[in-house]
Amino acid sequence: MHSPSDHETPLGCGPLCPSLSDAQRPVKLQIFERIRAAGSASRSQIAKELRISPATASTLTAELIDDGFLCETRATLTPTDSPRGRPPVALAIEAGRHLVAGIKLGTHEMTGIVVNFGGQQIASARIEVDTGMDSPRVWAENCATLFRELLNEGNLTPPQIAHLGVAVPGYVDNFSGIVAWSPLLDTRGTNFADLLHAHLGVPVSIDNDANLVALAELWFGVGRDKSDFLVVTVEKGVGTGAVLDHRLFRGAHGYGLELAHTKVQLDGALCRCGQRGCLEAYVSDYALVREARAALGLLDEPVARTTELLIRLGDEAKAGNPVARSIFTRAGRYLALGLANMVSLLDPSFIILSGDRLGQNYFEAEESLSEMRQLVLGAGRSLPRIEVHRWDDLLWAHGGAALALSAVTEAELGLPREDAA
Repeated sequence: MHSPSDHETPLGCGPLCPSLSDAQRPVKLQIFERIRAAGSASRSQIAKELRISPATASTLTAELIDDGFLCETRATLTPTDSPRGRPPVALAIEAGRHLVAGIKLGTHEMTGIVVNFGGQQIASARIEVDTGMDSPRVWAENCATLFRELLNEGNLTPPQIAHLGVAVPGYVDNFSGIVAWSPLLDTRGTNFADLLHAHLGVPVSIDNDANLVALAELWFGVGRDKSDFLVVTVEKGVGTGAVLDHRLFRGAHGYGLELAHTKVQLDGALCRCGQRGCLEAYVSDYALVREARAALGLLDEPVARTTELLIRLGDEAKAGNPVARSIFTRAGRYLALGLANMVSLLDPSFIILSGDRLGQNYFEAEESLSEMRQLVLGAGRSLPRIEVHRWDDLLWAHGGAALALSAVTEAELGLPREDAA
C-alpha cells in the first residue's frame, strides 16, 4: 500500500487538451500524460476523462505506481468538498524519477535549464559567448561548457541527466539529428546530435529553435490549452513554429515551417541562407543593420556591433529621422505580409510573436497589424488573436527541456514519438 505524500502537488506541464489522435495511443500513456499535464488527478477523474472503467483506471495506475512513474498525494479540497472521512487521494508524477536538460545556442549568450520529470525547474545557467559561424566542434564545446555550469548550479553529475534537448537555428531534422543548414555552423549536413552526445556523454535530441519556442508555449506557456497556434520569433533571424491539433508540426522531413525563407520579392535582397528575396532578408537584425548603415552614412566606417547599430537606428527614428522611420515601417510591412501568408495557409486561431526585437514599435504598431488584416481574405471568418511575449532566453531552453521530457517518456514507456505531427 502506497502512502500519500505530504508535499504540495506541483502544477503540471504539457498540453492540457488531448490530440484527436490520442485515442489510438496506449491508455497507460494517456493516463500518464493527463496526470503530468494537470499536476495531479484522481483515479475517478482519469476514468471519466478517458472514458475507461474505474477498474481499468485502478489497474493501470497501480502499474504506473509500481514502475515508479506515479505516486499518491493528498488531493486538494474544493470549498464544496466535505473534510470528513478518509482524506481524498490523488495521483501525481514521481518527479524525481528523471532529470532532463534544455539548452539554447546563441551567438552572444547561451542558456540552459534542468527540470525534473514533472517539469519543475531545478537549475539554470547562462554563459557569454562570442562565436559567429564556426565549426560544429566549437559549438559542441560551447554546449559542454554550459552543460558543466548547469551541473554545478544543480550540484549534479552527468549520469543524473537522462536526456538533453538543444535548440539550434536553421534547418534541423529532429528525426535524424542532422543540421542541414544553420547560420551558426560552417558545415552543412552535420549530425550535431551525435556530436553533442560524444562530447557530453548523455543522449541528445535537437530541433529548430523556433520549433522549441512553440513547444515551450505548448508545454509551459499560454498554448497549453490551445488546439492550434503559431509562434513567430523575430531577432537575429525569423523563426516559425506551428502547433496543430495540440502537437508540434514538423512535416515530412522533420523541419517544420520556415516562414523566414519564404520568398516575398523576386531577385530581392540577399539572405544569409544564400538565396534572394527571403522574408528574413527584410525583417531580421542583419537586414535592419544593412539598411541602417546606408541610412546613417556608415558604409565607409568599420562594421559596428549589431546591437549598437540597432540602438542608434532606433534613436534616430524616435528623434524624427524620416529615413530611419521608413526602415522600421518597411520591415513592419514585410512582417505583416509574412503573417498574412501564414494565416491564409494555416488558419490559426492564435499567433504568438516573440524575440529580442519585439520592443521595436513597428512590430506592435496597429497599422502593421491592420495591414495584415487587409492582406487576408476574410470570407466571414474571424482573424487570429495576436499576442507579444517577452520571455527571457530561458524560453528556448524550456523548449529543449520539453523535447527531452518527451524523448525520455518515449524511451521509458517504449512508445512512438508523441510530440510531432
